[in-house]
Amino acid sequence: MSTTEPFSARRTRFVNRVQARLARDGRMSNAFTSQPEPRTIGSYARGRQLCEGKFLFAGFLIEAPESSIWDLAMPDIAFETEVHGFAWLDELAAVGDGGARARAQAWTHEWVTRYGHGAGTGWMPDLAGRRLMRWINHAILLLNGQERAASTAFFRCLSAQTKFLAKRWKTADPGLERVEALCGLIYASLSLERMDRHVGSATAALAAECRANIDSEGGIASRNPEELLEVFTLLTWCMDALSEAEFPITPEHQGAISRVAPTLRALRHSDGGLARFHGGGRGVEGRLDQALATSGVRQMRHSGLSMGFCRLSHGRTSVIVDAAPPPAGEHSLNGHASTLAFELTSGRRPVIVNCGSGASFGTSWRRAGRATPSHSTLAIEGDCASRLGGSGIIAGRRTELLIDTPNDVVCNRPDDVPTAVAILSHDGFVGTHGLTHVRRLELATDGRGLVGEDALTAVTPEAEQQFDLVTEQAGYQGIPFHIRFHLHPDVHAELNMGGSAVSMVLKSGEIWVFRHSGHAQLTLGPSVYLERGRLSPRATKQIVLSASANEYATRVGWTLAKAQDTPTSIRDVALEEDLAIDRT
Repeated sequence: MSTTEPFSARRTRFVNRVQARLARDGRMSNAFTSQPEPRTIGSYARGRQLCEGKFLFAGFLIEAPESSIWDLAMPDIAFETEVHGFAWLDELAAVGDGGARARAQAWTHEWVTRYGHGAGTGWMPDLAGRRLMRWINHAILLLNGQERAASTAFFRCLSAQTKFLAKRWKTADPGLERVEALCGLIYASLSLERMDRHVGSATAALAAECRANIDSEGGIASRNPEELLEVFTLLTWCMDALSEAEFPITPEHQGAISRVAPTLRALRHSDGGLARFHGGGRGVEGRLDQALATSGVRQMRHSGLSMGFCRLSHGRTSVIVDAAPPPAGEHSLNGHASTLAFELTSGRRPVIVNCGSGASFGTSWRRAGRATPSHSTLAIEGDCASRLGGSGIIAGRRTELLIDTPNDVVCNRPDDVPTAVAILSHDGFVGTHGLTHVRRLELATDGRGLVGEDALTAVTPEAEQQFDLVTEQAGYQGIPFHIRFHLHPDVHAELNMGGSAVSMVLKSGEIWVFRHSGHAQLTLGPSVYLERGRLSPRATKQIVLSASANEYATRVGWTLAKAQDTPTSIRDVALEEDLAIDRT
């Protein structure tokens, strides 16, 4: 743990361990009363890697074919917490052969022996909830062929963790961590003998959490789409488990599911993956479809913003724009300075992306990934739409809050035009430069073209004075800015037409062409794609339009369109390979 960890966090961890030891006393369960159907989705490729002794967690790879997972020299607290959360059981279950079963059983029962009495990193409410759900989901895999002593120890440890959660779920941070803790408690209370006394209080607490932290539009304060998916998935799993056990589902629980489902649909690109904003990734393959199907909610959101994001969609093309102020306060610890950034996906192929979260690649990459230049939007040179400052703790790591964020973020959607149009603005540069960023996006009705314009304008007399002051200090050379369009690594891009356009070829065979109005310098430069589950960032490219603001209003127009010879519909059925260890 970090030596700069707050005293309150150290005290909480100490009390957790005391409660874990106390939970081993009293009545214990010796069997299941009911067992929910396994719902967690694992990756066969990752399962094979574990069977080969390749342990890839939190961006670190340890190759130790002859070692137990608990004998590894944990390189980082994030690595250690992932291991203690037992989500890797899903991967071994996806393989399901004798070798995978032997590892799952040995590593689980070794955890019971080493840490079941309250030792180790794993005695935190969110990790305990995550672990309980995996143990119960994969109980047949874990108990098949085991001796009675191992089975008894397993059930005693399940019981102790359930009682621990009943005492300590309140210490989990509101949001995903608390939902994990409460859903683990509900799962275990429904499944284990002598534990059903906890169901009523746990469902009431989950109802209160839904009421307090899922807003009327189905969003959460962090504005992280992938985190919203994880919360939604847990809520649907719990709903199913309660229904199967014939326990009532609270109106708050059901209402939260009904609100979140349309929001997640709006945040899903045409390829089925989530938009990557505010620390979130595309989501585990298949999890969103599974959760939406389980929820039974069919509604779509047809107007307005979804958790602060604007969606434009026509044909086979989706565009998702960050159209609201970034998360604030403690909710911004994973937040990005991405206001007015957008992503574009054509069919099954992402084209324009944001770099993503660099959290798994270390502090420097984490900080870089949060900056405005790592997003497909405009940034004034040397500045960001939001700044980093202050500090907080996530997964044992100290990180920064977002500060000096835009206060006035506007999104207008004209309804008198056949195309999908969004006119957006934010005031994140007003205080420093007197300039408001205005972005207009128009997606054609067939989805074959996106027309954009970015402007920097001084909209008030006070803003004009600030602009004059800054330009004077810069020797009247103007205020340099850059508009970036980060490309997905699978996009092959080249400068064409004497450097005035960029052609992009997708793996599907589609060809897109980027052009601009000529009021900026066009370059095609290096970029990175930050993707959890890899050892290093993936190299890619970015289109950059560079210009200077010399007047109170500076505009740069651009277009992104399919080439004329690209068919409207392309058969694109090649399946994405399972994520494998990347050594680049």
